Amino acid sequence: MMLFAETLHSGYGQHFEVDRVLYRKKTEHQDLVIFETPFFGKVLALDGVIQTTERDNHVYHEMLAHVPILAHGSAREVLIVGGGDGGCLREVVKHPVERATLVDIDGEVIELSKRYLPELSDGAFDDPKAEVIIADGLAYLTGTDRQFDVIIVDSTDPIGPGEVLFSEGFYAACRRRLTPGGVVVTQNGVPLLQPDELRGSHRRLSALFADARFYLAAVPTYVGGAMALGWASDNADLHRLSAADIRPRYEAVGLKTRYYSPEVHAASFALPPEILALCA
Repeated sequence: MMLFAETLHSGYGQHFEVDRVLYRKKTEHQDLVIFETPFFGKVLALDGVIQTTERDNHVYHEMLAHVPILAHGSAREVLIVGGGDGGCLREVVKHPVERATLVDIDGEVIELSKRYLPELSDGAFDDPKAEVIIADGLAYLTGTDRQFDVIIVDSTDPIGPGEVLFSEGFYAACRRRLTPGGVVVTQNGVPLLQPDELRGSHRRLSALFADARFYLAAVPTYVGGAMALGWASDNADLHRLSAADIRPRYEAVGLKTRYYSPEVHAASFALPPEILALCA
């Protein structure tokens, strides 16, 4: 029996039974492997770290996209930094946005995901609202004069090409390109196993935004407990919206979700004391 063992955490991890390796390559930026498993279906890993699976990607992608867009209420321009597998783009284009721009440093991730994991993007790359740019996220933000209502940072962990997407310079660039009342959300790891990541992100975001905090999503293959998603805005009212506030927006879009709901949206901002302590 062939196994894939994740290498993200020292002394703790997970392994997957592999039915078949569909593709493996060292791209210009990272080691990429796509394989099939009996339980999670197709799996994408970069540099030995699980990025997404057929079975549970909806949890992460729904929470990363719908929480900020529905909280904003009138987003027209959405930027996704990273997210080359297309899962987040899939959820964003379900909204009545004018444009969903995806910027990823590794074009091969996009092309290989289209070829071997088309279920994740579900045609989103061909949506007329979608724009794909192959570029470094920080370089793009510092070089463009466009403004965005929502910026979604769908990054890898802060290693390799994803490291810069957790830096003060990157968050400052997001701040400059955000419209008034806009929202930035980020992937911030599992607090139990990656507390320094959360502490660092909170320190950098709170220095730039009036409202910086986190919300939670339970993604089974992001092991170690609930995952933290970063939230930053100058409108503190947005994170306080109730399920009753969100539901009309949710129903107006006609979303069909498997994990996200207006009730989950509101509840996800309630953090346990041990996570709140990391933000002190």
